[in-house]
Amino acid sequence: MRVLWSFARPHRAALVRGLLLALVGSAMGLATPMVTKWVLDALDESASLTGPVVALLVLLVVGGGVGYWQWSMLGALGERVVLEARESMVRRFLRATVPAVTRRPTGELVTRVTSDTVLLREAATNVPIGLINGTIMLVGTLVLMGVLDLVLLGTTVAAVAVIAVLFAVLMPGIATAQQRAQEHIGRLGGALEGTLRAIRTVKVSRAEERTAERIVADARSSAEYGVRAVRREALAWTISWSGIQLAIIAILAVGAWRVGEGQLEVSSLIAFLLYAFGLMEPITELSQNLTALQSGIAAAERIRETDDLQTESLRTESLRTGDVRSSGQRLEDGDDTPVLELRQVTAAYGPDAEPAVRGVDLAVPRHGHTAIVGPSGAGKTTLFSLILRFLEPTGGELLLDGRPYRDHTHDDIRARLAYVEQDTPIVPGTIRDNLLLSRPDATDDELRRVLHDVRLAEKIDTLDEGLDTPLSSTSVSGGERQRIALARALLRTPDVLLLDEATAQLDGLTEAAVHDCIRSRAATGAVVTIAHRLSTVIDADTIVVMEAGRIRTRGTHDDLLTTDTLYRELVEALRIAATTAPAAR
Repeated sequence: MRVLWSFARPHRAALVRGLLLALVGSAMGLATPMVTKWVLDALDESASLTGPVVALLVLLVVGGGVGYWQWSMLGALGERVVLEARESMVRRFLRATVPAVTRRPTGELVTRVTSDTVLLREAATNVPIGLINGTIMLVGTLVLMGVLDLVLLGTTVAAVAVIAVLFAVLMPGIATAQQRAQEHIGRLGGALEGTLRAIRTVKVSRAEERTAERIVADARSSAEYGVRAVRREALAWTISWSGIQLAIIAILAVGAWRVGEGQLEVSSLIAFLLYAFGLMEPITELSQNLTALQSGIAAAERIRETDDLQTESLRTESLRTGDVRSSGQRLEDGDDTPVLELRQVTAAYGPDAEPAVRGVDLAVPRHGHTAIVGPSGAGKTTLFSLILRFLEPTGGELLLDGRPYRDHTHDDIRARLAYVEQDTPIVPGTIRDNLLLSRPDATDDELRRVLHDVRLAEKIDTLDEGLDTPLSSTSVSGGERQRIALARALLRTPDVLLLDEATAQLDGLTEAAVHDCIRSRAATGAVVTIAHRLSTVIDADTIVVMEAGRIRTRGTHDDLLTTDTLYRELVEALRIAATTAPAAR
């Protein structure tokens, strides 16, 4: 309950206003049977009906106005709560460290932003008011029943007490079932999202039915828990409805006897029956809100779990210790300090995991092309994760312009770098949106320049909407995605360009053009390339060979062919002769 209240607390004032409106509406409802008794007594005494009829009309009009106001206000409040929760989660996801986000299925995180927040809306706004108002309405109804007749009240209270006990027994089971159902919905979203990304692989493997069965298993489990919750809810509703009906039958029997004995007026019995029939309203309101409360608590707990995602620090160590030097300050071009340096760096992807890299020493000069090669699992991508500060080292340190990474913010570091991923995902939006992602102030001329460099300008000129053509992962080829990503990186004119096999999906001519871009960039800044195709890095200034998380050796292509067995095996495996020159030279 404390977790749920944390979402509603910022809106206390609006909740109080909503509660006051609800209480006014309830007061209108509680007054109606008494005014009805007034009408009956006036008829019995042949008195004027003007007063009670006007009172009924006032109750109708005021009650309708109050109900509309309350409904509109709480509806808007619910949407604000949902918006704040969604905005908080989206920003949290994007500020979180890469390992914190990637260790969970993407679809599960999306489910928390979409379906869980819908459950939260009712629970954080209408439920608190509904529970308080329903309780006051129930107590008020019972009090007014007592004013009319204490004997009939005792009959009613007995029925209500039985209903309350049974509800208390059933509610925990409903909450547990609904929480389990939501957990399986989250798993379903994660599995489905991943499968749709790999739909071609699934089809080629003829695994549609097997994969569907695996995904649908979570849907079945969710449905099973949902049915269990529905059955408990149905039992709770049946008990409450049947209890009220039995109470009304008992009231009719006892009330008729008391009227016959002259101990109760007919108008009082009718008013009491109106309260008895109306008693279902607060009991229904309480039961509905208790059910919604269980769903809301489960959703709120799942949403609050995202607060545990580790986020990237927004302040540098130098700021905390009072060092006022600018952490983003660049050194002069003639300075021979490496732009990037790793000193005895060790890193792992978890506290209990084996180190992915161990004792790495690497200096990246301010100009030139440094290539990193090695077999799969050698630690190449981990080095990039460290340089980009997606991963923090467990030992050693990294330096930018000779200053430790801890003296820079994540933003300071990444402002100096540009990165092309191996998978080169498309960011939702247009071609222009994708290019401007890392440099939103670039001009159209600058966009065309980098598109020309990667041989995409002519292709985009043939599109009806040009740069404003919407993109999706299926509307462009893998090679076009890589070229868009490379153009985006070149647009940044970074100090260090990081390429994770940026030519893997390119044809020979386009690859040659990209090599020209890399060579041009290496003349004015640093380029670091991870290569699975050694043709990409044969002409690199320095080639670093990694094995089992360590740097095995480094040197030029010709030197390594002579001195290193592993490098020679890698070259031979790809059928690249020792004397082969790069195609774009």
